[in-house]
Amino acid sequence: MDEDVAFINQVLTGDKQAYTHIINKYKNSLYATVLRMMKNPQTAQDLLQEAFVKAYEQLPKFDQKGSFKSWLYRVTINHCLDTLRKKSYQVKQEEIQDEQLVNAASPEIIFLKREKNRELERLIARLPEQERLILLLRYANDCSYVEISELLHIPLSDVRNKLHRAKKKLRTKIEEGGYFDDLSKRG
Repeated sequence: MDEDVAFINQVLTGDKQAYTHIINKYKNSLYATVLRMMKNPQTAQDLLQEAFVKAYEQLPKFDQKGSFKSWLYRVTINHCLDTLRKKSYQVKQEEIQDEQLVNAASPEIIFLKREKNRELERLIARLPEQERLILLLRYANDCSYVEISELLHIPLSDVRNKLHRAKKKLRTKIEEGGYFDDLSKRG
């Protein structure tokens, strides 16, 4: 029996503390996903907390046929998409704080790398919603194509095609030049 299923069974039999293990296991990767969707750290924290509550309430509906990770991501992504739709929430292009870069040679190099990362975030944010989600799930959260297919309820071939299309669009934007291209030549 998988660890997630064991904790789920404990929760369903009344041990509410077992849910803490699930939260601790998935909170960082889910937060990264929500943050990239919402572009606002405070909103991301709030929505993640709401998604964990929603998942807790819906645990009896988890049929244990598919992976719990996929199910939990689906609940979280749906909650974010519902929030965006219901409130007509305008996703702000707020800067996401980068983690401290280590082993950088100089403050100038650190600055240039951060700028490259910010520009890449901006380019990714301009992708269509589903392409952006697929790219995020694949590379930021290490989800397999099959998991992404399950999460987004789309055929596996669509996952491959949309991921290919998203990467091609990013490459084209980078090759077109501009600020990102200048940074890549310097750094």
